[in-house]
Amino acid sequence: MSDTVIRVENLSKKYVLSHQREGQQYKALRDVIAEGAKSLGQRLMKPMGKPELSPTQEEFWALKDVSFEIKQGDRVGIIGRNGAGKSTLLKVLSRIVEPTSGRISIKGRVASLLEVGTGFHPELTGRENIYLNGAILGMSREEIKRKFDEIVAFAEVEKFLDTPVKRYSSGMYVRLAFSVAAHLEPEVLIVDEVLAVGDIQFQKKCLGKMEQVAGEGRTIIFVSHEMGTISALCNQVVFLKKGQVHSIGETERIVTEYFSEVLKNKNQELGDLRLPGFGKKIRFSNIELLSRDNNIRFGELITYKLEISSDHNFQGLSIGSSFFKNDGICIGSLISDEFDICANKQLNLRLTVSNMNLAPGSYYAGFSIGFGQKEGVRKDLEIVVGKPSFQILPLLEDSTNISSWNSSWGNIFFKDNSLVIVSGSSNESYKMLT
Repeated sequence: MSDTVIRVENLSKKYVLSHQREGQQYKALRDVIAEGAKSLGQRLMKPMGKPELSPTQEEFWALKDVSFEIKQGDRVGIIGRNGAGKSTLLKVLSRIVEPTSGRISIKGRVASLLEVGTGFHPELTGRENIYLNGAILGMSREEIKRKFDEIVAFAEVEKFLDTPVKRYSSGMYVRLAFSVAAHLEPEVLIVDEVLAVGDIQFQKKCLGKMEQVAGEGRTIIFVSHEMGTISALCNQVVFLKKGQVHSIGETERIVTEYFSEVLKNKNQELGDLRLPGFGKKIRFSNIELLSRDNNIRFGELITYKLEISSDHNFQGLSIGSSFFKNDGICIGSLISDEFDICANKQLNLRLTVSNMNLAPGSYYAGFSIGFGQKEGVRKDLEIVVGKPSFQILPLLEDSTNISSWNSSWGNIFFKDNSLVIVSGSSNESYKMLT
């Protein structure tokens, strides 16, 4: 018997996009009636024919001839730039959206967490929505009741269990929705980038739960822009590009391939690299690495030029910057001093990283704008990951042996530090120079 849980064959999804004519601000009632009559006439004249597009409409293929198979117990990551078709694919797999063509075969129950509020009725309480979601998954009341306490404890919403979920914060919504999806024993669990709404501790808790679910032989499909998370959780990755499968295979190979594409495209638009849901009130309008051809010699300062635009007044903001290897693993993060910004103003900042000795290799950066790190809970308003990409080059003169650096030694060269050995018997100290 085959252990294939999901088979996707030549899957395509088409949308018809409508464009407003130049100078047209709104449609009058007579225009709507005229267009409706014209459309009806076309359908009567060509009942079996393909409907004609108006001059202000065009076809857009969100997915085009997508095919792959997923085995039982696989942990599959779906990656790609914004607009690659990731969310559309998950909606089709979850049977929220009908495909235009192609075939999908899924064995077992599917639980989906695609966006805040998916599958919840806002007027019902948290308690009622747990039972509603369980019923939608085909579970009996007794099965749901057996898992109920575990769901509530994981979501940490005991105090608000009998409150309508429309009064929940986005974080509470996501905690309960994930807990329901993960605990009601679906054969396939589908999770989109929605986990980014939760706090860091809950994200770690969710990842741990997904690893447990996969360990029980169930299948996970996970979309994320965070390649470190993809690398840690998934054993297979599907790389989508412009609605088509660009490549599919083992995680390390596909993630490295994805970032080689990012590294090649140094002029990539910030909008393609912005995490979904961010940049609404304040955003990066430009990020530049001040170096020649994005190459930096070992030991040189890493300096960025950032341009920030805001629609609101903010105080006490800071810049977060993270460095990633080209396989998506984060190797370090920094937080800047605080700054203020006024609404409808552009702020130009120059940031310098002076004490991080990255070993020779390929890297890329991620930037965030947020506040609250002094209170221990940072809230990010904007996140861009993947720009700029850069190369750390060896020293021309091999005074530190850095040019023969072995990648297995790590990515940070502790050039100016000493490793101190303290004797257990005499407390004598010896310095081992790097």
